[in-house]
Amino acid sequence: MRKISDNHQKARLGRVFPELNYTPEELARLEAERDALFQRCNAIFEAVQPELINDHYDWFMVIEPESGDYFIDKDEDVAKQKADAKYPNCRGVIFCINETGACEKI
Repeated sequence: MRKISDNHQKARLGRVFPELNYTPEELARLEAERDALFQRCNAIFEAVQPELINDHYDWFMVIEPESGDYFIDKDEDVAKQKADAKYPNCRGVIFCINETGACEKI
């Protein structure tokens, strides 16, 4: 067995971001907010998807739920930039204009 010399420190174990310790109540609240945001954006996506799917298949759509505005582009980053330009402080959801709205395949 190898002895650790006095001039070497042991590796510290623990969280990478210890300041991000949430209580179970906070985690539940954050999850509920995320689910509500998704539900509002998904309703908008479901409403406009049929009219966009033929001309913009596999394009990306960023939806801003408060206004109902959406931004589409072939490039995901460009769609995000369009949304950020008009609504810099809002959270939105990204969909892919296809049958499921999913952006990635598993």
